[in-house]
Amino acid sequence: MRSISISFLTVCGIEELAAQSDRKVSHVLSLLDPDRAVTEAFQGYGDHHRTTLRFHDVIDAEAGKVMPRPQHVAEIIAFGRELSGSREGRADGHLLVHCHMGISRSTAAMLTLLAQVNPDEDEDSLFKRLRAIRPRAWPNSLMIGFADEALGRQGRLIDGLRRHYRHQVGAQPDLARWMVELGREREVRMAD
Repeated sequence: MRSISISFLTVCGIEELAAQSDRKVSHVLSLLDPDRAVTEAFQGYGDHHRTTLRFHDVIDAEAGKVMPRPQHVAEIIAFGRELSGSREGRADGHLLVHCHMGISRSTAAMLTLLAQVNPDEDEDSLFKRLRAIRPRAWPNSLMIGFADEALGRQGRLIDGLRRHYRHQVGAQPDLARWMVELGREREVRMAD
């Protein structure tokens, strides 16, 4: 496993951001709805580098919604390259990735970053690491598909995502029910 000189990896939702302010966060990746105001929680943070991407957490086209696109995942990968490149002159750091609830966009982004920095690590291991970081992880399948292609994983991230969803359906059936209520039944069916 290669290091990105980051000692701590955190995924959370907007409501949890204030509680992270004393954890010496050095890098933040914010994935927000386009119309969402920037949270004031970051005013309580020390110096940190923050990148914000704006799109909705959807997997199918909906009127008035900005779908995740390959360019968004390319920006996440560029963030990862910048993060890896910044390790010189830095002993460690704390990466925080957040979206609205800390369940879908943020976990897809964290999985993308883990896969990027560990190109030889198998997908099941990457998803297991993701669950250790954020037990309620339900990565956005569209984003994972774009990451699979961009990182040259040849469908292996999608296959790993199916197994991850299967794990989550068994371990956290309430999460699967919630995804169905949110219109993400197609992802729940991927677990079959």
